[in-house]
Amino acid sequence: MHLTGKQMWMSSRDYVMIVLAALIYGFGFSAFILPEKVVIGGVTGLGTIVYFLTNNTYSIGLTQYAINLVLLAIAWRVVGRAFVLKTIFGATAISLVVTFMPSLFDGPLVPGQPFMNVCIGGILSGIALGIVFINNGSTGGTDIVAAIVAKKTNVTVGRTMLYVDFAIISSSYLFFHEISRVVYGFVVLFITTYMVDLMINTNRQAVQFTIVSKKWDKIATAVNNHARRGVTVIDGMGWYTKQPMKVLLVVCRKIESVTIFRIVKSIDPHAFITQGNVNGVYGQGFDQIKLKNDNKLNKQLHDEVGDDDDAIESAEGHA
Repeated sequence: MHLTGKQMWMSSRDYVMIVLAALIYGFGFSAFILPEKVVIGGVTGLGTIVYFLTNNTYSIGLTQYAINLVLLAIAWRVVGRAFVLKTIFGATAISLVVTFMPSLFDGPLVPGQPFMNVCIGGILSGIALGIVFINNGSTGGTDIVAAIVAKKTNVTVGRTMLYVDFAIISSSYLFFHEISRVVYGFVVLFITTYMVDLMINTNRQAVQFTIVSKKWDKIATAVNNHARRGVTVIDGMGWYTKQPMKVLLVVCRKIESVTIFRIVKSIDPHAFITQGNVNGVYGQGFDQIKLKNDNKLNKQLHDEVGDDDDAIESAEGHA
């Protein structure tokens, strides 16, 4: 398959960001979490348990790889080849980092402050995992489970990781019988989960523009051509002037809002614009609705609008 220059750049950028994320994760884990002898979630947490039982640093990376082999076999069929290849790359990077980086730190960077250390470690871990998911990759472990669930449902990545990691952290009490380790493990878990969702949802937030301008046609064309976003033109009337007017409705990613403002300002500095945050934007150019088919509802829809089978089939396909 021939790749364009843009596609090659996007793919290579993903791998660079995954390496950066692995280094951030390894630093947070090695400098703040592991020195406090805290068991976190994911396969890193399982590897940490093995490490504390065997006192062998290499066991963390080896445990990760062994579990990832099984999960990757499942992910290949569900989330696709590209995701699995990036996961292999990410899992290799993270395993190497958490295997060799801990030896660089004799203790936590903030001595005598275990709570602060686990908080900082959780923040760095969440940022790292969020970067990985934004760039279509994974570091393996429960990330793979979360990606599989997110592919099939509307359950967020962070929430899925929360459920799986909760069980792993709780199991550490069976080995060490220290409730403090479990508590600190949960602190890391909730901070990491929050940061992952924050990173991902910030990247996916959308805004809606309402634009009123006499140069509406030029603005609409420019938004199509330069912002690559659709525009809906609505007939309206200014009640004060009693004059008809055109109202433009534009929905875009939040990170694209500056582009919309620049387009409008360059064409009509006096245009009337409102911007509002919107949640749950689905359709072409945005997210897909991931719901299971409701056979009973489908049957009712067929009975009510039986002459419009194409619409029903389209709705079923998107569901």
